Amino acid sequence: MASTSPPPIDIPHQLDRDQLLDLYRYLRLTRGLEERLVSLHRQSKVVGGLFRSLGQEGESVASAFALNRRADGTGDILSPLIRNLGSMLVMGAKPVQVLRQYMAKGDSPTGGKELNIHFTSFQHGYLGQISSLGDLVPIMTGVTLTFKLRGEPRVGMVYVGDGATSTGAFHEGVNFAAVQRCPLVTIIENNGYAYSTPYHKQTAATALVEKAAGYGIPGVQVDGNDVLAVYGAVRAAVDRARAGGGTSMIEVMTYRRKGHAEHDAQPYQPPDEIDKWATTNDPIDRFVAVLRENGWADDPQLEPIDARVEQELDAAVSEAEASPLPDPEDTLSDVYAGETARPHWTRQVPPNPRFV
Repeated sequence: MASTSPPPIDIPHQLDRDQLLDLYRYLRLTRGLEERLVSLHRQSKVVGGLFRSLGQEGESVASAFALNRRADGTGDILSPLIRNLGSMLVMGAKPVQVLRQYMAKGDSPTGGKELNIHFTSFQHGYLGQISSLGDLVPIMTGVTLTFKLRGEPRVGMVYVGDGATSTGAFHEGVNFAAVQRCPLVTIIENNGYAYSTPYHKQTAATALVEKAAGYGIPGVQVDGNDVLAVYGAVRAAVDRARAGGGTSMIEVMTYRRKGHAEHDAQPYQPPDEIDKWATTNDPIDRFVAVLRENGWADDPQLEPIDARVEQELDAAVSEAEASPLPDPEDTLSDVYAGETARPHWTRQVPPNPRFV
């Protein structure tokens, strides 16, 4: 008997069904990994702060998916922020690495010396973030200028928040990239709040992407919770940069549904505002709806992915919890480049005080 269901609609942006399912997997992996981190944080197994991307996973995953991803150090490069865990997973970071990092384990990427996602893999193409927001823009400008001078067909992508657009580093970096026509894509994540400061209290601009005109570069604003719209906008900017067209700016409109970190009770965000974004504009829910409505995927394709993600995260948590804590003798290692002799720990005993 012939099927009565409508034929699937063509997939946009030259994506195929396998790539759509891959996007879905990264979305689920990002949210699931952060949920495991929340559980570990509540058990006091996470050292330091925990920063969530709840509600913003779509733009991180989709934007990184538009890059040329390689594991041999020859692909594109991105620099994430604290809410861009999804972009790092797309580029090749492993969940167990992230867990070890947050738990300050001795076999974490930074050996327990740094926390959350402040780590780099030149092989996979991501740079560790800098806590001084906006400072990575001039750094990525330098990275992409190197690509241009060497004649390498590579592109860089840098994420900044809405608050970081008010910094001098942002201005200097974007301006220099524009003048030098560096192959750089600057993504402004407008999630409504710079820590606790609402958008309208830190800028008079009606749209942050309007700043692009001042630098003489193209800019576009896109719905950050529409996975395919973000992918399409970033892919166009990446292709333009790779072809020698210079830098671009993309403002992704999204919403931060958690506080700045888990310790932030976010009293400055109206509860009904949070609920509205959670119930009507969740990026994963919207992507699943698009997959189903267009006949690209349904439960028989999605449920096995969910199961595999859960298995992967279960194994990663078990492995990370079993990892050793740092050896105190390694505290002074990797402070300077190259092999440096490490002195033994000694207790400095002050001399007896003398009173005159």
